[in-house]
Amino acid sequence: MSRVDRWLLPDGIEEVLPPEAAQIEHARRQLLDLFTSWGYELVITPHIEFLDSLLTGAGQDLELQTFKVTDPLSGRLMGLRADITPQVTRIDAHTLRREGPSRLCYVGSVLHSRPRALSTSRSPIQLGAELYGDASCASDLEVIGLMLATLQAMQVPNVHLELGHVGIYRALVQAAGLSGEVELQLFDALQRKDGDAVKALTQSVEPKLAAMLQALVGLCGGIDVLDKATEQLAGAPAAVQSALAALREVASLLAERFVGLPLYFDLGELRGYHYHTGMVFGAYVPGCGQAIAQGGRYDNIGADFGRARPATGFSTDLKTLVNLGQLPQVAEAGAVWAPAEQAQALWQAVMALRADGARVIQALPGQNLGDARAAGCDRQLIEQAGRWQVVPLAN
Repeated sequence: MSRVDRWLLPDGIEEVLPPEAAQIEHARRQLLDLFTSWGYELVITPHIEFLDSLLTGAGQDLELQTFKVTDPLSGRLMGLRADITPQVTRIDAHTLRREGPSRLCYVGSVLHSRPRALSTSRSPIQLGAELYGDASCASDLEVIGLMLATLQAMQVPNVHLELGHVGIYRALVQAAGLSGEVELQLFDALQRKDGDAVKALTQSVEPKLAAMLQALVGLCGGIDVLDKATEQLAGAPAAVQSALAALREVASLLAERFVGLPLYFDLGELRGYHYHTGMVFGAYVPGCGQAIAQGGRYDNIGADFGRARPATGFSTDLKTLVNLGQLPQVAEAGAVWAPAEQAQALWQAVMALRADGARVIQALPGQNLGDARAAGCDRQLIEQAGRWQVVPLAN
């Protein structure tokens, strides 16, 4: 690389400059306070760890997204985290080992070897919350509510919520006895909403089950989709009926708690199919092709860490929320300009102001009031009658 190119950053890797950095940090503190008010405890996970731990269980889907390096101390492969959720799962299952429900939250930068979508960052700041130890709809409802409260706190406009349940597809495929290869092809066809392909792949399936699998392509839309599903999936395995009942219950309570929230249902939505086991959800806004926040249930994910636990959670990119939100800009507080002297009395006055929360910038040799204005100072420290006093910055 030539000397003139040393300032370049890799595609999808960006630095955050003031004042955007101040806005992101303000949002981080605000949202962690929100999570705390809901009973979620903050955990901080390492940026790098052994690959076989980082990609265990749910992490297997992250292998292509993970940068890999060799640890010079042990010779083992290590990975730079591409998703914090598997790490938090390990903490719950292996480190904390609590009985009963556990609520954990996190925020930190992650690194992707490739962008999840065109023009997206490879270095997002992942923010999320996980609820372990409870398999009821109440946990799904709580996590979805916290996700929506997060978007409200960031004043993200025009949020639409999509709900699905991968348990419906899982139960139908299991009842149909499809082979692994056919199941993967059917999964791909459903994601593309390719009705002809779905029909072709289910020709050998018992007609009633085949019709149910084919119906998943069109079971998407508003709340009336649940009524259509009840009719078209009548006679399906009990797990399907249970999933539909759960969706109906959660949708009803969300409509009461978030009045006016547009709800969309897609019973063929299999996002994270190899990872999720139950209800899945995502928040969308006009103009963004990808979900701006998403999550779902992933029961028994801690089994590889020695403790299977029901779990549900969500995650989002903090930088995306700040960019989409309509929060007022963080006002930069004025600062006090202190002269470039080394007197002990001046030092004590400066430290006393800083202890009281003031922003104090002490001049370096050769700096003047023009530098003070450029630094955002609106006051200055001057000595009057033997005491250091704060006065407006001189013109």
